[in-house]
Amino acid sequence: MSKYTKQDIMQMVEDEDVEFIRLQFTDMFGTLKNVAITKSQLEKALNNQCMFDGSSIEGFVRIEESDMYLYPDLDTFVIFPWRPQQGKVARIICDIYRPDGKPFEGDPRYILRRTIAEAAELGYQFNVGPECEFFLFHTDDEGRPTTISHERAGYFDLGPVDLGENARRDMVLTLEDMGFEIEASHHEAAPAQHEIDFKYDEAMRTADNIMTFKLAVKTIAKRFGLFASFMPKPKQGINGSGMHINVSVSKDGKNIFADPSDELGLSQEAYYFIGGIMKHMKGMTAITNPLINSYKRLIPGFEAPVYIAWSGTNRSPLIRIPAARGEGTRVELRSPDSAANPYLALAVCLAAGLDGIKNKIMPPKPVNGNVFDMTAEEMEALNIQALPADLNEAIEELEKDNFIQEVLGNHASQKYAEAKREEWAAYRQQITDWEIDEYLYKI
Repeated sequence: MSKYTKQDIMQMVEDEDVEFIRLQFTDMFGTLKNVAITKSQLEKALNNQCMFDGSSIEGFVRIEESDMYLYPDLDTFVIFPWRPQQGKVARIICDIYRPDGKPFEGDPRYILRRTIAEAAELGYQFNVGPECEFFLFHTDDEGRPTTISHERAGYFDLGPVDLGENARRDMVLTLEDMGFEIEASHHEAAPAQHEIDFKYDEAMRTADNIMTFKLAVKTIAKRFGLFASFMPKPKQGINGSGMHINVSVSKDGKNIFADPSDELGLSQEAYYFIGGIMKHMKGMTAITNPLINSYKRLIPGFEAPVYIAWSGTNRSPLIRIPAARGEGTRVELRSPDSAANPYLALAVCLAAGLDGIKNKIMPPKPVNGNVFDMTAEEMEALNIQALPADLNEAIEELEKDNFIQEVLGNHASQKYAEAKREEWAAYRQQITDWEIDEYLYKI
């Protein structure tokens, strides 16, 4: 049931002295876009009459079919707390529709909505909690981002060693002003690396929250003369930044993953959900880890998963079961990073798990030892396979997995694969400093 009506939005804009409204949407690759309007145009926008050029958005449509309409989701209305107190700025997240009134099949929000609707037909609701990591780097004299940081803080360190503590505090306070419930924030393992965790929510709201979170974090960082980067692996030799996805499924208000009679406290549905993710993990990886740089994070020795296995006791496999049980029982997928489009990433993760539940896909036995310490022979005996090693391999796996392509739909899967192949081709043409240092003097 909607929280706001059109009249509510109009009244809040008037009462709060809002002058500008940003109609936000997300492109296929997870980049936030917007059309800004003044309050004089608000009623028109709320009547779904605001049009934009879809051919200008990467991965959307051709120029001959460019007209697209923004349909505001009224419940996403929020006032930006960092803008002026007179003539305030608000935003509303929008769905994208074609001129004939049909949802645009390449809209990432629509793709996630389809998966949520499929679950709802079975009486299920997905609850998702992300763990978003990011770096805070210095900017240069012209305000451009660098990868420089003076701090040397590590996991859970505090000020004065943690030089980003003040910025992180303001981020938390700003997010709370925008309606987030922040559960924890702390310095992460690598210098200049941070994490802010907000409470789980229904899948669509969580995806919206991730996009809002990234915007708020970047905005507040800039106020401190810093640049917030969600790049998976900006520096060699240190941990990269992930976006672990914690999922539970409820039915009739009850967490169906919990079963106190089971040895691990997990229900059959929880096991099936894990089985579905493991079955489709290779095909999902191009979505959950969308950049060439994503695969610099997915290497042994830096806490990120490399192998497709699960465990209830340790953090080395792809999937783990956090200690909480009962209503807190959840499945944590550890491979995704914050460069992923959250709508697409949640869509493929949830659809894969739902496929496991519907088709009763049992996972292999849990791996309770450190996967990184296993020999190749031991992993082969347990049939433990590796995630794709690079973006090219990930795209090949996506094109093999018909189920994941169906989740995305023909338009999105084709456009996405085409764009990522172009990205890979451009990367292959580059001559890196490492190659020069390694080969030039030898040959």
